[in-house]
Amino acid sequence: MSTSLIGDGILLVALAWQVYDVFGVPAAMSAVGVALSLPQVVTLLLGGVVSDRFDPRRVMLVSDLIRGLVMAGLAVLSLTGAMTSLPLLLALTAVYGAAAGFFGPAFDALVPQLVPEEDLVAANALDQFVRPAGLQIFGPMLGGAVIGLAGAGWAFAADAATFAVSVSCLLVMRRAAAVVPAVQGTGAEEAGSLWQELRDGVSYVRKQVWLWGTFLSATFTYLLFVGPTEVLLPYVVKTELGGSAAALGLVLTSGGLGAVAAALAVGWIGIPRRFITYMYGTWAVATLAVAGYGAATATWHLAAACVLVNGLEAAGTVAWATTKQRLVPAGMLGRVSSVDWFVSTALLPLSYALAAPVAAWIGVRETLLCAGLTGAAVTFGFLFLPGMRGPERVALYQPRHLRADRRGLGRPWIGRHVAGAVGHQSIAA
Repeated sequence: MSTSLIGDGILLVALAWQVYDVFGVPAAMSAVGVALSLPQVVTLLLGGVVSDRFDPRRVMLVSDLIRGLVMAGLAVLSLTGAMTSLPLLLALTAVYGAAAGFFGPAFDALVPQLVPEEDLVAANALDQFVRPAGLQIFGPMLGGAVIGLAGAGWAFAADAATFAVSVSCLLVMRRAAAVVPAVQGTGAEEAGSLWQELRDGVSYVRKQVWLWGTFLSATFTYLLFVGPTEVLLPYVVKTELGGSAAALGLVLTSGGLGAVAAALAVGWIGIPRRFITYMYGTWAVATLAVAGYGAATATWHLAAACVLVNGLEAAGTVAWATTKQRLVPAGMLGRVSSVDWFVSTALLPLSYALAAPVAAWIGVRETLLCAGLTGAAVTFGFLFLPGMRGPERVALYQPRHLRADRRGLGRPWIGRHVAGAVGHQSIAA
């Protein structure tokens, strides 16, 4: 995952730079964002059911193979100068997005199979350490350097190579637990059970306010800020501030450093017992920091805002991942994660589609300012849904002798042991 995430970080810079070099307008980047996110949204629910029925490691393997081939295709097109057709670029990114829809739920379902329950906080903190290290530090840094030296085509080729490494690692991984398909059968019976399993997952989510409320919160927050950030931030760096690909890489790298620092801090301190309030507080301030992109007048201003956005987002995500893994039954986790990904990202295509026309209407900086301010208010507002903080109230008021329940209800989730688990891992990306 570490190697693959470095490739994803390279792609963040390479794709944006290629699009603006060839097509030159935010509308093209919006279209690429829609092509990338819409197929992913469509395949997420199916990805969750598949991850619960089969070995999630194999699901991740197939996803990596497909995405690696797409990156190789983009590299060939860019290196040969054939990257001039926007529809072809959109088609390739759509295939990439569809394959990515299977990866996230499978990864979420695999972690509890590999890690003992008492070490989940440490594992999720490690995940939030490694993820920004690859995706936002080393990846963008390498991407900016490779593009500056050899062009975007070689950056795509480097991303394809990282998928090959990821595939090799998955091939040699030993399963920690046997995966038994939920239903035995073929034909219509199997198709019916697939649909029933999906309904069971959705039904479970509907009964848990803390689940569906957080999913909906993410839906509207992502609508407000993801598209403007990913479409307009490269435009601000390249066009308004006259920066290079290396400057964009530096901004994204700064955000990665913030996320790594936050993951280390959470790994050392642990998660507060008011974990729902903690999640929403960090996420609201992180979204508010997006407004800093609109107010920035220098590259270092963008970098500082990126540190806040990504650092606080990572701190809340450690708590969120641990909460799901502890409170959701293991046999339901893949489906719940797929519903999470599906609902949370359902409006991302619209977010990408609206970013360019809204920026043309009210201005690039004004769009970023509104995205941060409105998104923060929406995020924090969902904390006050009736029943949202129910799990943390159980944690606070449950009798002490019940707080060691294996599902983690009422557990303080604070322990210095997580620092050792994070600090002694080899994280040489």
